[in-house]
Amino acid sequence: MKRLMDFVRRTRQERGITGLETAIVLIAFVVVASVFAFVVLSTGLFSSERGKETVYAGLAKTRGSMELTGGVIAASNTTNLTALTFDLTLAAGGDSVNLNPNDTTNRTVISFQDINNSIANVTYTTTVITGDNDNLLESGELLEVSVDLTQPAFGSNTITTNQTFSLEVKPPSGSYLVVQRTTPASINQSVINLN
Repeated sequence: MKRLMDFVRRTRQERGITGLETAIVLIAFVVVASVFAFVVLSTGLFSSERGKETVYAGLAKTRGSMELTGGVIAASNTTNLTALTFDLTLAAGGDSVNLNPNDTTNRTVISFQDINNSIANVTYTTTVITGDNDNLLESGELLEVSVDLTQPAFGSNTITTNQTFSLEVKPPSGSYLVVQRTTPASINQSVINLN
């Protein structure tokens, strides 16, 4: 009998997990998992949104691109260059570019570099070849840009034979266009195509 009483006492002291306790633990796991899933999803959405912004910023940077159409024509006095002329059009899908040299803000700046000069903002003129005569380079339009190399910014430095120079056409937004050319070994013509 003593054994029977010990057995009964032991079984009363042991506890089992009830259905309610199991449900509470299960609900806690589900809540923790859902919070973790929410954090992972919101982080993924945030990073994909940032990636999209980066792509759009890159597209905006390249959309303002211009293209050189044709060659660079130089005028000379048979000893050195006196003017440069080139034609610009928009690249496919590009945004409009302001080429009005008289505007004080939001305009395209042209800089010049060679072995003697580094001029950040040269004076230039534009002529509309095809378009609506507003000096705003739009899709389907063609503008001629001329740079006078005898302007006071160049001083007494001249561009002579076998000399490399570059022009950077920098629009207010978008990528800029670099035009680099080398003068021929002989400047004995009044008009030279610097292809």
